[in-house]
Amino acid sequence: MQRISVRDAQERLPSLLDDVATGEEFIILRHGKPAARLIAAAPESVQFPDRSKLRASLPPSQECSAQTVRGLRDEERY
Repeated sequence: MQRISVRDAQERLPSLLDDVATGEEFIILRHGKPAARLIAAAPESVQFPDRSKLRASLPPSQECSAQTVRGLRDEERY
């Protein structure tokens, strides 16, 4: 992780973004103190774990989900 000043970051931003895309990380210093961290953005697609076995192991509900939500909302209001 490299440390660079705000001025250097402003002057070298396009090359810094190229470096960040390859996995580099930078700490941007303002008056010699860390002010920001420049890292690659998180991927947009999120992979959720497979929960099909968990869902299959749960007993079936006795009421529909709409009734459950209505009941929870009514309890919260009053």
